[in-house]
Amino acid sequence: MRPTRSTRRHRRRARALTTTVAATVVSLGLAVSLASCTPRPDGADDIVGDFLDALEDRDVDGASGETDASSNAASDIDATWNGLQAEGLDASLHDVSTDGEVATASYTLDWNLPGERDFSYDAALTATKTGDDWSVRWVPSVLHPDLGNGQHLELRKVEATTADVVGSDGSVLLTPGLQWRIKVDTDRYDSLTDLQTTMRKINAALESAHSRDDSVPTINPDEVAKDARAEGGVYSVAVLGDPVGTQVRDILGQVDGVEFNDEPAMVRPDPGFAPDIMSRVSQLVGDDLQGDDGWEIVKATSGGAAVGTVDSSAAAPASAVKVSLSKKVQNAAQHAVDTRAADKAMMVVMRPSTGEILAVAQTPEADKEGDLALSGQYPPGSTFKIITASAGVGEQHLDQGTIVGCPSTLNLYGRTVTNYNSFSLGDTTLSNAFAQSCNTTFAEISTNLPEGKLKETAEGFGLGRDYEIPGLTTITGSVPEGETPLDRTEAGYGQGLDLASPFGMALVSATAANGRTPVPTLLQTDSGATKDADGKDATPGEPLDPVVLDNLRSMMRAVVTSGSGSAISGAGEIYAKTGEAEFNGGSHAWFTGYRDDLAFATLIVGGGGSEHSVEVTRQFFAELDGE
Repeated sequence: MRPTRSTRRHRRRARALTTTVAATVVSLGLAVSLASCTPRPDGADDIVGDFLDALEDRDVDGASGETDASSNAASDIDATWNGLQAEGLDASLHDVSTDGEVATASYTLDWNLPGERDFSYDAALTATKTGDDWSVRWVPSVLHPDLGNGQHLELRKVEATTADVVGSDGSVLLTPGLQWRIKVDTDRYDSLTDLQTTMRKINAALESAHSRDDSVPTINPDEVAKDARAEGGVYSVAVLGDPVGTQVRDILGQVDGVEFNDEPAMVRPDPGFAPDIMSRVSQLVGDDLQGDDGWEIVKATSGGAAVGTVDSSAAAPASAVKVSLSKKVQNAAQHAVDTRAADKAMMVVMRPSTGEILAVAQTPEADKEGDLALSGQYPPGSTFKIITASAGVGEQHLDQGTIVGCPSTLNLYGRTVTNYNSFSLGDTTLSNAFAQSCNTTFAEISTNLPEGKLKETAEGFGLGRDYEIPGLTTITGSVPEGETPLDRTEAGYGQGLDLASPFGMALVSATAANGRTPVPTLLQTDSGATKDADGKDATPGEPLDPVVLDNLRSMMRAVVTSGSGSAISGAGEIYAKTGEAEFNGGSHAWFTGYRDDLAFATLIVGGGGSEHSVEVTRQFFAELDGE
């Protein structure tokens, strides 16, 4: 129940007289104080107080009834309360000055608005007396001094700009835009056959667009029709980017039961750019791209048009989100692996100094089995000699000039180790054995290592460590403990129980380049901080022994200048290691290394000799260098 005029007046007078009553009781006694509360004739201050009390209580009828234009006042008061979405109001009367039959009053209105906002300002009104009655002269400025006729106040949201997602080279990879959702109302079809006919029409339009842009999805119309009928209601058939969605809609034309809904979304300017990763990134960073909305209080007409702003708080844009992927590096890697389109070919490129993952590229054949470049597990072959050589230098005090044996075959604890194509170097330097990739040399080194040493050394290069990277699922690999000599023998040249992903071997090369294992990352905020990862390993590895590092780098350089990777020698100062990992019926072709601040690992599953992975990598650098 709203307070009556007499109740409000008593409440207001009681508040105003509280201090006076207390003082009077002391000097004059209780009787005098009670007499001071005796009702007296209405004056200007009474009518103004009643009006403000009613306004404060959101008693629109009561407040407008104190004015000389109750209908207009009621409309303006109600519109302002609603427009401000006000949750409360404090009205404080300061002064009423009367001059004959005209009075002026000053007061403060303090609105309590959504979001714990306070909107406070001073205002004034005029009251006039007609006969014995006072009334508030109604003009909208009673509610706010800037309001004109037919205007009211409204609180409006100022939307924050949605941020782009950019690559490490500044390329925009995700940007605010529209996507189109194709929906079919299954209740409009009497039979599955009718629904299948519609799905075939949709697929024909999709295939037409797909012929010009292979990022446009197609569907199996009969299977989708069965799924849609089983689910019932309105069924989402496909989601398309813009302007492809508009094109498909125009191709399809008007089909009964089919709708195209446009929806705000983060869209990819280049739909073919790392689509799987960017899809996950889009889901992951959605909230990070939304800034804090601002607000403004406007003067609005009865039709809702804003004619001025009386107060505002600017929107705070979201901090930029950076994806470590580089458009230039990713495209070069993708084009390089696509030269082996019939194979499961893949490449991972990262920045050793920061751990930023710059490219993850796979052929469609590899895509069929998932993210093989990041988590596929394969014997690393001779690329693992990076680990074995480092362990030999660190544990057995070898160096690149140490003379070692490289026979064509070597029997170690009953296991016959053979070099690729059974070549032999006789006695040679460790550097040359590494450059020419002598299995027998490194099998003997690893066999003579203490149990667990090879695994420990591998972990020092990031191989076998466990990372959780937002947006990516990765497995670096695993190395056996080496409890028996045979286990150590085979592990020394990347066979037996050794396993690695291209991501893991790229991390190994990044460690050789950087001197310690960097923390691999995909996402960064504008401040440069990596996005929280709940990482199992979120700190860089320990620095490598400088003696080990110097010898390793020299040997990796020799692979390119005079060894098994010489076919890429014209692509700059590359440090690398080739590898062929044998399995029944063939071998995997590996190549890993670094140039400047780029570390890479290339794998062709069942690709044969390492010269094929070297050639893919050469293609990568040729495109990257603009050749």
